[in-house]
Amino acid sequence: MSFVTHKSINVQVKSPFKKIVNATVLSTFGTLLCFSQNVLAQQISGLVLNKQGQPINNAIVELGLDLQKVRTNSQGVFSFTNVKEGFFELHISAKSYGHSNQQVVVREDVTDLNVVLSRSVMEVIDVHSTPLHTSSIESALPINVLSEDELKMKQASTLGETLKNEVGVHSSYYGPVASTPIIRGLDGPRVLITQNGLDVGDASRVGPDHVVATETSTATQIEVLRGPATLFYGSGAIGGVVNVVDNRVPTSSDDEVDYLLQYNDVSNEQQASINIQTGTDNIAFHLDGFWRDSKDYKLAGEADIHEEEHEDHLHEEDEDHETHGDTRLDNSASTASGATLGSSYLFEDGFIGFSYGFMNREYGIPGHSHEEEHIDEDPLHLATEDDEHAGVFAKMQQDRWQVLGEYNIEQQFISKIATKFAYSDYQHQEIESGLVGTTFTNKSTEARIDLFHQDTYGWQGAWTVHYKASDFKALGEEAFSPPSKSEMLAIAWLEEKHFGPVLLQLGARVEQVNIEADDSLIGFEDPHHDELSTEPSHNEHHETLVSFDQQSFTPISASAGLVWDYQSGYNLGISMALSQRAASSGELFSFGPHIGTNTFEVGAMFDVHQEGDEIHVELAEQAPSVETSLNFDITFRKFNGDFGYVVSAFYNRIDDYYYQQDTGLVFVEDHGHEDEHEGESGLPILVYQQDDVEMYGTEAEFFYQVSSAFKTSLIADYIRARLVNADENDNLPRIPPMRIGAIMNYQADTFDSELSVSHYFEQDDISELETNTDSYTMIDANFNYYVAGVGDDLTLYLKGQNLTNEHARVHSSFLKEVAPLPGRNFSVGIRGSF
Repeated sequence: MSFVTHKSINVQVKSPFKKIVNATVLSTFGTLLCFSQNVLAQQISGLVLNKQGQPINNAIVELGLDLQKVRTNSQGVFSFTNVKEGFFELHISAKSYGHSNQQVVVREDVTDLNVVLSRSVMEVIDVHSTPLHTSSIESALPINVLSEDELKMKQASTLGETLKNEVGVHSSYYGPVASTPIIRGLDGPRVLITQNGLDVGDASRVGPDHVVATETSTATQIEVLRGPATLFYGSGAIGGVVNVVDNRVPTSSDDEVDYLLQYNDVSNEQQASINIQTGTDNIAFHLDGFWRDSKDYKLAGEADIHEEEHEDHLHEEDEDHETHGDTRLDNSASTASGATLGSSYLFEDGFIGFSYGFMNREYGIPGHSHEEEHIDEDPLHLATEDDEHAGVFAKMQQDRWQVLGEYNIEQQFISKIATKFAYSDYQHQEIESGLVGTTFTNKSTEARIDLFHQDTYGWQGAWTVHYKASDFKALGEEAFSPPSKSEMLAIAWLEEKHFGPVLLQLGARVEQVNIEADDSLIGFEDPHHDELSTEPSHNEHHETLVSFDQQSFTPISASAGLVWDYQSGYNLGISMALSQRAASSGELFSFGPHIGTNTFEVGAMFDVHQEGDEIHVELAEQAPSVETSLNFDITFRKFNGDFGYVVSAFYNRIDDYYYQQDTGLVFVEDHGHEDEHEGESGLPILVYQQDDVEMYGTEAEFFYQVSSAFKTSLIADYIRARLVNADENDNLPRIPPMRIGAIMNYQADTFDSELSVSHYFEQDDISELETNTDSYTMIDANFNYYVAGVGDDLTLYLKGQNLTNEHARVHSSFLKEVAPLPGRNFSVGIRGSF
């Protein structure tokens, strides 16, 4: 039997009434349960074999859209009972093998179904981030998936650092304390971070110093969609999606416990996490928790690039000069903890469940300190004079509730209903000397309902309704954006059909986005006010109170994609997408100093210009518009046999792209002394403007199974991003450099080991505000030893990172000049399950 890939489309319908979402979900399930079908139950059984005719043990066989899931026994046998009549799709997968999908029409017992799987050098993993039933090799868009041992070994304290070595993915690296993924040069409001398919509801897209409110140590899988995913998630996913998958809403009552303990020496980090799943036949329970504590981390050289240059000068003058052997990055310590409790009711045709989780994180903000005048006159006191945190640090906390449900309907046109609901209450405080300077809050609500339909003339598909609302506030001296409320309501339609070896996928989405912002004071200080004036200095500002009209956008997205299995073990994925994005509130209404980026940000609603010695600001005459992206992606894959590859190329043209333009002006806060401005450095004033941008690049992964125990891999990626209409320097800022890497893995019965080498080239395609970033090479290694007889799985491991103690700086980081990468680091740990 040849390797054939088929996919099923999931459509999600999302409720726009946040106050009645729970009631809607419960009533929907209650109503549908009344429509049971009186049809005869049948059986589906068969064998899963390899090409040599040998049975494959422990292969996973899934029936339909999450109806049932079984594993093969040692003879390769699987069996489903109580199957009602109708059309079904079987999805078969096994470790070290490719996938197969079989379409079955059940009119009577099917007992002779044999499936042959071909060996695959690549790990093929099902993904949850799309409503389509797909895997990492069966998608028109390229997808990265981290799961199981690979996820545990790459897991870091932040999401960006966990994913930074994935092809096409880099990190914004705000020191070790906060970093977000950069996908193909895009991040911030263009890359959506989700948890089980729903927005994490934090403020990480507002600034690089805001940590992502999700935890990788309790995740079972992390998925990255490289390219526009607006059809599934909305306009905030125009650049891609990172979906963190966990079992907080359990769908199985099987007993399972996973745990991890780890220590590293570069920051004296201690870490622990646990996942517990249990239950009865119909009730499932889930509990997880994590704790992490780390100190300032070691460096391989000086933290500040200017101090480094000074040290180099001293070396030239004095050959005997020695640097300190234990240099650390000040204010880079952090602590974090969190837990989640979930439960589900499982019934024959689906489930409904809920979860509640909280997360707390306290971390230093490297490279920043505030003047006393920046602190509120009557702040909340959070720390004593002996507090270990020096300078500025942040305190984040989030409470999150989720409700998930699915109901499978047989013998009806609507074959499945899936509902998702989440509410998040997020708070981020920036604190100096125990006093709160600025507080960010975000209360978000999201709901979606997906309606899947039965196969109709070979087409499978779904409809989605999606609602999301956010109430964002920034209060304090450094609140660079006024409080705002945003609301989005969308409908989408996805369809797919097989035409022989070609799978065609079509989709469209339209959404309505409304953003309202509070009245705001805008204006700059007069540098020539009378220093002897008895009036408060703020009265000398040229400030104006402005009111904003509601900003409304109607982003439209459409895509067409195909996956062509042109030869056994090979396929070609092509995707063409038109995607639009509504601007974020920060891009529109910002006006103030943003300490996280060391800039003074001005939103697209304003126009800034200079008249004589004065800087003036006023409302812009041109109304902001949606970004429009035309994206083309092509991917070649070979996945059978001892040699495999995934090679992708993309071109992305974005019209009316929001970016920050340097005005050439500098903001220096006046504290009442005119002569203090003489020679005083300030914050460059950047204004959000719109222009056309083109981005293109390539990504490649090659795999070779040298022997049954030894495997090698090569990766490479390159991104080019430029303004189309620029007169001189057309480069976009903070674009990651070209990268190549090699990985060698040896797998034995009781241990495995891995050595990886990654080289980052010099980045000299820079914008006007940037400097070149030197090339560097990172060498990492890990060793796992498997202990038999202790639970289901016990692993002792050792990880070494930056083994050559390379002194390196990340070009895509806002802290490039003051926060290099950590020095040599060794981690030891134990993980297991029972």
